[in-house]
Amino acid sequence: MSEINEEAVEQVKRPTSVKQIEDTEPHWYVVHTYSGYENKVKADIEKTIENRKLQGQMLEVMVPLQDVVETKNGVKKTVSKKMFPGYVLVHMIKNDVTWYVVRNTRGVTGFVGPGSEPVPLTEAEMKKLGVKLPNEVIDIDVEIGDVIKVVSGAWEGTDGTIKSINAGKQTVTIDVDIFGRSTSVEIGLGDIEKL
Repeated sequence: MSEINEEAVEQVKRPTSVKQIEDTEPHWYVVHTYSGYENKVKADIEKTIENRKLQGQMLEVMVPLQDVVETKNGVKKTVSKKMFPGYVLVHMIKNDVTWYVVRNTRGVTGFVGPGSEPVPLTEAEMKKLGVKLPNEVIDIDVEIGDVIKVVSGAWEGTDGTIKSINAGKQTVTIDVDIFGRSTSVEIGLGDIEKL
């Protein structure tokens, strides 16, 4: 009888999954919001990420949209509508800080999951939403302060100095001169080469 009790006590002490404590890899989570507050919640979370410098833990906030053709007064018009009114997607590393930031954003009612415990979306679920998942991680030998040249995309031919690197999003931020002003631009790692 004492063996069973000791075994039960050990199972209670041990977490059933490492994910209950903290994730080390980013995943997509669904956040429930008040209807009509999706864009406000997205903007507030992004502002908090910037203010608290959580870019390495909270990578992206998204309100999934789909194009719908509407006919009004005999005129067809394509408009973007929310795929899931009342929901926002957050790509983040789940830990106490990121959970707190999302959960305490005005307009958020909780995470989608049992007991408001965040449950990550699977790759199949993300593909259905049209979110591109990186199949391979681009490994490029650049550091902050390196001078790079943009080899493809809208900024092709532009040179710049790397201000920051976001490994999760596979991007770098450089300063570009636009009309005599220095402006920060985010460029994919696949679109640059080191000079």
